[in-house]
Amino acid sequence: MTTKTPITVAYGDGIGPEIMAATLRILEAAGAAIEPEIIEIGEKVYLEGVSAGIRPEAWESLRRTKVFLKAPITTPQGGGFKSLNVTTRKSLGLYANVRPCQAYHPFVETKHPKMDLVIIRENEEDLYAGIEHRQTDQVYQCLKLISRPGCEKIIRYAFEYARAYGRRKVTCLSKDNIMKMTDGLFHRVFDEISAEYPDIEKEHWIIDIGSALLADVPERFGVIVTLNLYGDIISDIAAQIAGSVGMGGSSNIGDQCAMFEAIHGSAPDIAGQGIANPSGLINAAIMMLVHIGQPDVAATVHNAWLSTIESGIHTGDIYKEGVSKLRVGTREFAGAVIERLGQTPNFFKPVTYLGSPREVHPTATLARPRQKKELVGVDIFLDYSSGNAGQLGDAISALSLSPLKLKMISNRGVKVYPDGIPETFCTDHWRCRFVGEQGPGTPITHEMILHLMRLLHEQGFDTIKTENLYSFDGQLGYTLGQGE
Repeated sequence: MTTKTPITVAYGDGIGPEIMAATLRILEAAGAAIEPEIIEIGEKVYLEGVSAGIRPEAWESLRRTKVFLKAPITTPQGGGFKSLNVTTRKSLGLYANVRPCQAYHPFVETKHPKMDLVIIRENEEDLYAGIEHRQTDQVYQCLKLISRPGCEKIIRYAFEYARAYGRRKVTCLSKDNIMKMTDGLFHRVFDEISAEYPDIEKEHWIIDIGSALLADVPERFGVIVTLNLYGDIISDIAAQIAGSVGMGGSSNIGDQCAMFEAIHGSAPDIAGQGIANPSGLINAAIMMLVHIGQPDVAATVHNAWLSTIESGIHTGDIYKEGVSKLRVGTREFAGAVIERLGQTPNFFKPVTYLGSPREVHPTATLARPRQKKELVGVDIFLDYSSGNAGQLGDAISALSLSPLKLKMISNRGVKVYPDGIPETFCTDHWRCRFVGEQGPGTPITHEMILHLMRLLHEQGFDTIKTENLYSFDGQLGYTLGQGE
């Protein structure tokens, strides 16, 4: 008797229950050896006062089964509700978001019939840390956090995935011409790790032109690896230009656990009508089957699904006169897939899965000695609306700052003192950079910073934030202001 693999299942909100029911019917008919544990998450749980949208007993199931098949959920609008996707990914260490994007021309309309790529998105860092503050009456901030271990894990995963699935090229997308330290680290680690994979072609594009190329000539890409926010955006773009966001599935892979979901939302406007396309969740379930070591069942379901698509049996979102043969609802589409279990497609290339992504779990980081870290300055941010940049700079410079000195003041990243120009628009949020009297790179002490902060406070300045400036092995660990 085949041992069944326990999996945690959430029916979700909106169209979630309909497409989950359809997906589980197909898996059962295909002989998937799974044992679902049902948990409740999403809107109902949020509205019961659980701000994360998931109860402790649901976490217990996830940590026990380590496999999560999740339908879309609805996050109530308004403050206080955290994204459950982000919470789950970060809490369970699901660092790799894998989103295949393939065209199904001519049965699903697309301008890119040869499109076949995979986007691998870093899942835990970047602006999705969700650390935001309102600092002044006018200015808000969101922290972008990028770590070397995080970069190494996702980039190595991308290369291992490419090697495991016969993809010949990995493309890195970043914005390191502007964010030279955070995105710069991602690009630098990509260059370091890519050298270990001489059998795979590698390239880097700035995210803006890379996105343009993705929209225009997606066939040039094989595997794309990128940071969290960029990956979120371009994966939806890629799914849409491939034919339909509603058909895309994704996996979220960690060292211990994995989550599988459709990339689309809960679509409450069509919930309960029986017309939703379950393909996104079906494709996610196929990825799950491969992950849990049932590649033969995964191939059976995938080939039956492809056979259904090429037979022209389509849900309304992809139905097209002259191409489609039968418009069906959610349940009928699942039935058509079940009828074709055991068949292989005629037009599309039949699918086989020779291995499991469980083999693609690289988290080893490169051994690096810790660098010598020295405190060399401080950025003190002020809430100031009593004058202009010149008045602020002169007022601070008139203070007894020794052994520190005011190096410059910037507003929204633009240097405005000294030698600012009157055309620069300024808010009430000012960054004042202080370094040792001997110049940048001169070591200073924390006591000097505390003395400076007391001095500013005594003079009535409103300090809202400080950022210590460090050097690492003699290299400045911060960016210079424009014009500094």
